[in-house]
Formats: sequence, C-alpha cells, structure tokens
Amino acid sequence: MPARVSAGVVLYRRRGTALEVLLVHPGGPFWKNKDDGAWSLPKGATLPGESLEAVARREFREETGHDAPAVLVPLTPVRQAGGKIVHPFAGEGDLDAAAVTSNTFAMEWPPRSGALRTFPEVDRAEWFDLPTAAVKLLAGQRPVLLELAGLVAGR
Repeated sequence: MPARVSAGVVLYRRRGTALEVLLVHPGGPFWKNKDDGAWSLPKGATLPGESLEAVARREFREETGHDAPAVLVPLTPVRQAGGKIVHPFAGEGDLDAAAVTSNTFAMEWPPRSGALRTFPEVDRAEWFDLPTAAVKLLAGQRPVLLELAGLVAGR
C-alpha cells in the first residue's frame, strides 16, 4: 500500500530573539482532551495532479481561513508514525491565532448512534516558541522545527 502524502505550511515569525511557529490543534471528539504531542502544522492530503506547494497553500487556507505567505521554502519531508509523509513549506508571516477559522467535517458521533455531527477540522491555533512547539507538535513533525531554526539562522 503506498504511503499517504500530505503537505503543509510552517508559518513562523520573529519575536525579539525568539522564533515562533503557528500550530493548529485538530478538532473533533478524538482530540478534544489531548494537548502535548497532538498539535500539527496546518496540512492536508494531496489530490491527483496537484503540486505539493499548491496542497500546502490550499490546506493552510482551509485550516486557518488565511492565505499562506507569498514565499514558501520547501523543507525536508518527514514521516509520521502512521506512515504518512508530510512535505512542509516554511513561510514567514503573522496572523491573529484567535481569528483562525477552519473548514468542518462530519462524522457519526457518538459511535454507532446514527447521529451525524459536524466538527471543525481545527479547533484552535496558537503561536509557540520552538522549545514549547517541540512538546506540543506530533512527534513525526518535530524534525521540521530543527530544520526551520537552521534555515532562519542562516539568513
């Protein structure tokens, strides 16, 4: 079975000497009470014929309600625990995390109830400094933070 592929944006900003990244928390009942190790880059699955950067831009818009920065730099893909390969793109920018709005998805909840409920794909977003982001982020995405720090330090 081929690996699932997704692409996303790691939005970063500088606050004095600190580098901060925007992470999103997945919505829905499975993630409701999870925090450390549950946050993610805004990302999503590729569609046939769609470039990885186009996917990253589309998913950023769908999960935050904002456009990605004009300039995105491709970073090294990472493999998550479930086998999904994530292609990250770094972009410098700023947005109000409290103003993030996400698309929604529907699922049967509670299980086997026959009731279809709608949930936001992302229930919140926050800016984190890199040490905090390393705790909050899914383990498979953490290498992106090290590469980002090196990229920004080299500028």
